Amino acid sequence: MSGASPWLLWNDVDAARLPKVSLHDHLDGALRPATIVEIAGETGVELPETDPASLATWFHEHADSGSLVDYLKTFDVTTSVMQTAPALTRIAREYVQDLAADGVVYGEVRWAPEQHLSAGLTLDAAVEAVQAGLEQGVEAVRQEGRAIRVGQLVTAMRHNDRALEIAELALRHRDRGAVGFDIAGAEAGFPPSRHRLAFEFLAEHCFPVTVHAGEADGLDSIRSALVDGRALRLGHGVRIAEDLVLEREDQENSYVTVGRLARWVRDRQIPLELSPQSNLQTGAIAAWGDRLEDHPFDLLYQLGFRVTVNTDNRLMSDTSLSKELSLLTEAFDYDLDDLLTFQLNAAEAAFLPLEDRDELGDTLTRGFEAI
Repeated sequence: MSGASPWLLWNDVDAARLPKVSLHDHLDGALRPATIVEIAGETGVELPETDPASLATWFHEHADSGSLVDYLKTFDVTTSVMQTAPALTRIAREYVQDLAADGVVYGEVRWAPEQHLSAGLTLDAAVEAVQAGLEQGVEAVRQEGRAIRVGQLVTAMRHNDRALEIAELALRHRDRGAVGFDIAGAEAGFPPSRHRLAFEFLAEHCFPVTVHAGEADGLDSIRSALVDGRALRLGHGVRIAEDLVLEREDQENSYVTVGRLARWVRDRQIPLELSPQSNLQTGAIAAWGDRLEDHPFDLLYQLGFRVTVNTDNRLMSDTSLSKELSLLTEAFDYDLDDLLTFQLNAAEAAFLPLEDRDELGDTLTRGFEAI
């Protein structure tokens, strides 16, 4: 961190102008409230609120539960309006446009096709509908004179038994928009080891994997993600901080012992897809406190972990990537150099070829230098 006043610096910069990379953002957690209301009206879906502003408030209040299980219940509403190809295509298109409006230049969108079949769609048709929307969004952004690239992280629900089937689905679409695989849903009690066959299949086909771990469960979940899941990134991963022991501190320094698992993650620069506000809402950081200033984000950063900043679910957390960066800046006195580091970390972690990651890093650096 530099000696400049970071908050004054931040007020001189429109955060949305900063080029950014989004790695952990759920499609069913990023809908526009007005779109939910409109599609629900067309399809007969009952909503807890029919006014878009009131519906947005409902999502924020019910997601701020302190429990991942309760947090996930809000997705029953969003997925209910995501059951047809036109709806998926529209929502994916708007998703890209909203990312671009926030300054994102590369994004990976994760979603679980198995949750969108109640109106008769097949798994492949669902993936194709989302891909059509993503491409429409990219083209709409291009026509506005900007550029964005978005790939799909095809996701399996960890409490179901379809992971191998979904892994095969992801492989079928690897050259048609799918860039990686994930498992999501209730974490505790559903370790990655349950889906070992799917992860072995993906590894045999050299297809990249990120795994939700270290959010609602602890170090064993992270270990299973790395060993059984062959994870190249950790979805959240915030509870790796449970493997850090604060020995003592004085006015200038803190002395921390890094445990064996945490050392493995840090020394191999396995990226952490941290989502600060979501981690507060779900209780993922309850062991450290209930304020953003209590989040172990800064400790992990200072110790050399490859931290990235993400939104998780923009609707539920009433957030954007710019807002997450702004709140972190206020909490930990970061400056633009720190924020660029977080973006370069994300670029290096992206499921892109090496040449494309290098180009993305150059784009980020030039954009920050222009600011």
